[in-house]
Amino acid sequence: MTKLFSPVILRGLRLSNRIMVAPMCQYSADEGAATDWHRIHIGNLALSGAGMFCIEATHVEPEGRITPRCLGLWDDATEAALRSVLSCVRKYSKTAVAIQLAHAGRKASSHIPWEGGQQIPVAEGGWISHAPSPIPYKTGEASPIELDSAGLERVRAAFVNAARRAARLGIDAIEVHAAHGYLLHEFLSPISNQRTDAYGGSLENRLRYPLQVFDAVRDAFPADRPVGIKVSATDWVPGGWDLEQTIAFTHELRKRGVDWVDVSSGGLSPQQKITLGPGYQVPFAQAIKEATGVNTMAVGLITAARQAEEILVAGQADLVALARGMLYDPRWGWHAAAELGASVEAPPQYWRSPPAGVKGLFGGGAASGTR
Repeated sequence: MTKLFSPVILRGLRLSNRIMVAPMCQYSADEGAATDWHRIHIGNLALSGAGMFCIEATHVEPEGRITPRCLGLWDDATEAALRSVLSCVRKYSKTAVAIQLAHAGRKASSHIPWEGGQQIPVAEGGWISHAPSPIPYKTGEASPIELDSAGLERVRAAFVNAARRAARLGIDAIEVHAAHGYLLHEFLSPISNQRTDAYGGSLENRLRYPLQVFDAVRDAFPADRPVGIKVSATDWVPGGWDLEQTIAFTHELRKRGVDWVDVSSGGLSPQQKITLGPGYQVPFAQAIKEATGVNTMAVGLITAARQAEEILVAGQADLVALARGMLYDPRWGWHAAAELGASVEAPPQYWRSPPAGVKGLFGGGAASGTR
């Protein structure tokens, strides 16, 4: 058996393999509610052969959305819309379904990417964002409102509310979003967090609010279902958040029972200088795993089956997540299994799809011909 296609157990959840479809914003919701696009998108990638699919960044309050078209889970309407999508997906896919809970912080109120992605002024239908400190993401943007004690409690309660709704929906796992320059990452980084109270200044103080949110989500979600977290291991900016601080954060998360750390990077500052290349973020996942013993998930320009296998065999990470690679090849898991001599789950309607010479791809399942 290959490492990539070996099972992994996260609390009471058993994944058939170590591939996750990474959460990818679709900017296709209607006032936070999932639409028919999500039915198509999730349904398609839930048949990719991955052990787990993670629903895109799902925002815990309307003001926390990146764009007006971002997905949310904050009221009965948004919960009902996701229930409709999931009930369809569950009929035909055995893939575990996770959800990434998020708050955009100072990067909220933006146009969708294919409309430029820039901040939407209030006069044009945008809204004032909230952040640890009143520092805009870019020069010239409107300053966010600094969260006061009531605001901190409101956002924490919103994460709890979303976690409880996710549990009611039968979601298998939660990933807390603390990366890519969004709210929880903003608290972690000294670039965006210049508070002088108990939530700013020292590393201990900057960790405090993200840890409180993680604790609240963990307490609100069933104990037998896993909760992971996504982090940016570095801001790629001198004087910002870095790997050493990420390791310290992960040590604290381990004490709280975190089930995995999904290791990305960047997103906090337009001043970032990133050197891209295949698997360029994998060394961060390896360093965190070696320093803390926590399950890590590698992500970022992982595109080939043998590349993913080698990452796991070398002990650099425990799982891999693919985003753009899955969009380009929605059956990436099938093709990786065929290349590595493994098998995956697939609906019987597709059992006759492998080309001649590919045997046992679907665990021995084979459809007979018609009369």
